[in-house]
Amino acid sequence: MTNTVMHTQSTSSQSSTAALAPRATEVIVILTAKKGVNREQIMKLMPSEIRATVRLYLDGKIRQWYSRADGRGVVLFLDVETVEQAHAIVDALPLSREPLMDHEYIPVGPLTPLAGLISGGSV
Repeated sequence: MTNTVMHTQSTSSQSSTAALAPRATEVIVILTAKKGVNREQIMKLMPSEIRATVRLYLDGKIRQWYSRADGRGVVLFLDVETVEQAHAIVDALPLSREPLMDHEYIPVGPLTPLAGLISGGSV
């Protein structure tokens, strides 16, 4: 009986977490130079990488981009709703085609608990 109660609580907990999960409105991509990749390898491709990312920005695919403060890569905020869409964009970039970078994809969306402020109740 304890297992049934725990399973029900777990399922209930997962359902409420899923209900609170925001709809993804963009994907953050963290690009980091792979171990063993040197600056010269990256700089060789940088002119074409810059042209490609500027094109994506002008096309509205990149909302924001930043250099990592540790100098090991960049952070892109892509105007997409799925990680698959983000992969399609990033995988076409010159540094990604020459497997020099590791990628981390983080889908993000609206802060759903704020809805409680509008409705006057809990979310």
